[in-house]
Amino acid sequence: MADTYVLVHGAWHTGAELEAVANAMRAEGHTVYCPTLAGNRPGDDRATTGLADAVASMVAYVEERQLSDVRLVGHSYGGMVISGAAAALAPRLKRLVYVNAFVPQPGECLNDMVPPHYKGLFDAVAAANGNAVMLPFEVWREAFINDADLALAQSAYARLNPHPYKTFTEPSAITLPMAALAIGKSYVNCVLDVALPASLPWHPRLSERLGLFRYIACAGSHEAWFTQPAALAQAIIAAGRD
Repeated sequence: MADTYVLVHGAWHTGAELEAVANAMRAEGHTVYCPTLAGNRPGDDRATTGLADAVASMVAYVEERQLSDVRLVGHSYGGMVISGAAAALAPRLKRLVYVNAFVPQPGECLNDMVPPHYKGLFDAVAAANGNAVMLPFEVWREAFINDADLALAQSAYARLNPHPYKTFTEPSAITLPMAALAIGKSYVNCVLDVALPASLPWHPRLSERLGLFRYIACAGSHEAWFTQPAALAQAIIAAGRD
């Protein structure tokens, strides 16, 4: 059965970096969109764009195209965005799918869910770069794309863009826990992901916030979009199917 998916990228990415996975899903007959959120588009103001702006851009993208029965898929920071957009888009949604993604509680920001050393790093980088934050290559190489060889790690890193730090510090505007939302939810866990340490894991620490949810395990690191696109495509399809 052909389904409609909207893949929502994480920090430092655009929709283009999700296209390898999207193409593998399209080859299975699905309709797949890969928008770029406000804050990560060329010319966007990285100094002032916040989480609410990114959420609004996601809502507008789906509504302008009059999409329905959407499987809305968020990766990493994209979990903040799909959580924030879920209430406004509820009549158009079939399921929310989190891929190693943040699941906020009401009033919580992304920085509330990361280890202190990340927050310190982000604070320092943003202060020196007009409130835009970028990952040092060493962190990217070892923690985010640890299953890639050096050449792939370097080529993938070259595609990243500075990210508006306000999206990490602005609290989510959701008013109810995600577990209270009457819509299907899934969590895809790429099992080699060490972008968050084992003491603060993606699953089950964040996935259990969804209440009743479907759990799908997948090969690969946090950046399986680059390293395991075929496997990740199949995991997302399994997470999103009826």
